[in-house]
Amino acid sequence: STMEETDREAVATAVQRVAGMLQRPDQLDKVEQYRRREARKKASVEARLKVQSGINLSVSGSSAEELLTSQAVLLLRLIFEYLKIISIKLFKNNSCSRSLAFFLVLLLSFPEIVRETHDLIERGELLQAHRKLMDLECSRDDLMYEQYRMDSKNTHDMNLIHTYFGDMQKLSEELAKQLWMVVQRSLVTVRRDPTLLVSVVRIIEREEKIDRRMLDRKKQTGFIPPGRPKKWKEKMFNILERTVSTRIEGTQADTRESDKMWLVRHLEIIRKYVLDDLLVAKTLLDQCFPPHYDIFNRLLNMYHQALATRMQELAAEDLEANEIVSLLTWVLNTYTSAEMMGNSELSPEVDVNSLDALISQNVVDQLLSKYMSTLTSNIIGWLRKALETDKKDWIKETEPEADQDGYYQTTLPAIVFQMFEQNLQVAAQINEDLKTKVLVLCLQQMNSFLTRYKDEAQLYKEDHLRNRQYPQCYVQYMIAVINNCQTFKESIISLKRKYLKSDMEDTLSISHANMDATLDVIAKEGCSSLLDEVFMDLEPHLNELMTKKWLMGSNAVGTICVTVEDYFNDFAKIKKPYKKTMTLEAHRRVVVEYIRAIMLKRISFKNAEERKEGAERMIKEAEQFRFLFKKLAAGSGEDTEGLCDIIEAIAEVIKLTDPSLLYLEVSTLVSKYPDIRDDHIAALLTVRGDASRDMKQTIIETLDQGPSQPNPNYVPIFKEITVPTLTVPKLLK
Repeated sequence: STMEETDREAVATAVQRVAGMLQRPDQLDKVEQYRRREARKKASVEARLKVQSGINLSVSGSSAEELLTSQAVLLLRLIFEYLKIISIKLFKNNSCSRSLAFFLVLLLSFPEIVRETHDLIERGELLQAHRKLMDLECSRDDLMYEQYRMDSKNTHDMNLIHTYFGDMQKLSEELAKQLWMVVQRSLVTVRRDPTLLVSVVRIIEREEKIDRRMLDRKKQTGFIPPGRPKKWKEKMFNILERTVSTRIEGTQADTRESDKMWLVRHLEIIRKYVLDDLLVAKTLLDQCFPPHYDIFNRLLNMYHQALATRMQELAAEDLEANEIVSLLTWVLNTYTSAEMMGNSELSPEVDVNSLDALISQNVVDQLLSKYMSTLTSNIIGWLRKALETDKKDWIKETEPEADQDGYYQTTLPAIVFQMFEQNLQVAAQINEDLKTKVLVLCLQQMNSFLTRYKDEAQLYKEDHLRNRQYPQCYVQYMIAVINNCQTFKESIISLKRKYLKSDMEDTLSISHANMDATLDVIAKEGCSSLLDEVFMDLEPHLNELMTKKWLMGSNAVGTICVTVEDYFNDFAKIKKPYKKTMTLEAHRRVVVEYIRAIMLKRISFKNAEERKEGAERMIKEAEQFRFLFKKLAAGSGEDTEGLCDIIEAIAEVIKLTDPSLLYLEVSTLVSKYPDIRDDHIAALLTVRGDASRDMKQTIIETLDQGPSQPNPNYVPIFKEITVPTLTVPKLLK
């Protein structure tokens, strides 16, 4: 611009005038005189300008001429300043003239050098730009230092120098800005343009050297130039630190609202970035810095600190149970694993054993305790929901599904244990201790759950008893409930085997025993309710036994056998241990009900002929039962012969034709089945129909002294059978 050209002309003129005054060394003595003369001239010019413009000489109102003059004046004053210094400093010799010449050139070309340096910065030629900047700073600093030595109190002249070289500070800031941009992108730059990074480090090193020199001089002389020390190395590390923090914070792309897996993604991106960055830092960055920068370890430390800060922030958020697990797994395991800090390529520089914890044990404990309480309520909720869903199946009009062996089942055990498994696998990712705690929790909750399961099965049975037509598949679903008990038992064992250390076995043995007991009760009650079904259907046929109709040849027992067999076609879908019990129990109950029918005294045989006929029918029917239950128990290796023997033994008492042998026959019966009571014998003799009251009395009294020799395998059967007594109703008393 015109203004700049005028400035340059003014400066050139001023320099020529000074050069004209100083043709010979002896003229240096008159420097002070010249300076005073120029000062007077300046004052008179200022006065004239004031009059001409009629305005106050302020910056805001200054005209082009004023600025021009003050620029020239500033330069002149500087020149005289320098001359004064030189005249004192040097003995009128040629080196003084050379020094003066250099200084004059510097002053003249200063604006030009500033422009050139600025252009070099813009073009990214940072080393050359810095070289020029150092020359400028060096000259200014020398000038200021000389001024300081000559007259350290003269702040006016110091400010004069500082003002003239003011643009230099801006240049330094401009250059620094470029350096910091390179530093911020150092991990990218080192791959694309490592020489640029090396240049930046060299510039920082040069500045560090100058800082040290200036600080040394300050110690000796008390003088330090403005803007020193620059501490660019420290700034570089601060910038790296901020860059690392921003890099880690910036990896959270989602929130829980937008993505349920937000934390998993966030942590995975962090893992990838940190590992990539450190590998680059180790293989490439390290070579661009002097060893004493210890750049890799410094960076490692920065990443660790930034991660610790981020993990603490995340830990302080209101995390859900699965998020707590993700965070803790990452902090306690992933961080030191081969997928991250334990990566073989980072070794030996990174030693995972010497890394500090990312979050304190206290915070870990708080998170774990929050996790356990959340998990507890979750498990309770899940179990409740699973049972509700299962109950809905019980009233379906379609049969339950069968497993691969054809046993009825519902999905309940699979759902429950799948849920336990998932939570145990998750806990195992964190540590052994948590895994054990979660297993204990699962089994505790399982214990309470099984009690509810038992109650629900009982209610199911009661509902059905109110209306036996409903639910349609009651028997099949009750079988599924029984089978589930076996599945639950096996699942508990396999869960413990898989997730519990053997030394912890004792701590859970009590709860395990409780669960097994509850499951046995559920299965037993289930089997019993199914047998109730059978015997409710058998009732009309059992009522026909030992009646006139029976004696005449009813097919009650045939119907009983067909009905039992029919039910047992369904019961074949019951798993082995329970089915075996069930077959035994059915056999036993059929025999009990048959004997009960005898003891009910519904018939009293009139003569030996009827007794024979009745007894033979009993023996034949015992044989039918024996055949049926042998068939049902096929393959179970169960010996149930003895039960039907009881019916036959009773038949023998009834069949007996010689009454004198009756006592002997009865005593044989009693010695085999010692739980037979007097009322049973009395009822039996009543059915025979030929024993007088006295005879009954004698037999019963004599029996009391007799020895008993029961079969060691005999399970008392008569104690369940009550005999009706002929009492007069209370009302009539």
